[in-house]
Amino acid sequence: MKKHFLITAGPTHEPLDPVRYLTNRSSGKMGYALAGAAAHEGHRVTLISGPCELDVPTGVDFIPVETAAEMYEAVKRYIGKSDIAIFAAAVADYRPAHVPDQKIKKTGDTLTIEFIKNPDILGSAREVFGYQGTLIGFAAETENVEKNARVKLQKKGCDFVVANDVSRKDIGFDSSENEVALIFAEHTEPLPKADKYQLSLDIIERALAI
Repeated sequence: MKKHFLITAGPTHEPLDPVRYLTNRSSGKMGYALAGAAAHEGHRVTLISGPCELDVPTGVDFIPVETAAEMYEAVKRYIGKSDIAIFAAAVADYRPAHVPDQKIKKTGDTLTIEFIKNPDILGSAREVFGYQGTLIGFAAETENVEKNARVKLQKKGCDFVVANDVSRKDIGFDSSENEVALIFAEHTEPLPKADKYQLSLDIIERALAI
């Protein structure tokens, strides 16, 4: 049976002023690979993506966003129509409390900017959006990878979490390959290092089995 996937991908850009923004090293490759793989398998895909320099996979419904707040609103709008939601985007946890209308000029030797917390998109899926479908989160960690991913699994109500160590130089950010572990409530399933498209097929297979 064919399913409707909602997939988030890429980083977010949080404006500091009209010419600068805060972001992270996510290339979006994992999320786009997931979207392409799901579409290739004949599923309907809604891809909500932050700014990426990637070609949109053929056959997906593409929703471009820039900030975490915009991604939150897009997910809120579309998640109820999906059977399986995969949150692969690297969303900024914080944004500047105030964004000036003009460029911040260089004045003193230091600059202090106040940040406020962005809405928790994955954490809102169950409790705020009332999502009842299969929910999969990603945990990009630099230490205690499995432990931190398992905390996310429990706090966010995920069916499983895809965990990977982004401190490694050979996988993860900017790489076409990754090595992940699927964290379920009762067990952990490591997936060997492979290209992101093959890993996407494995993740989609596990999601469909739930």
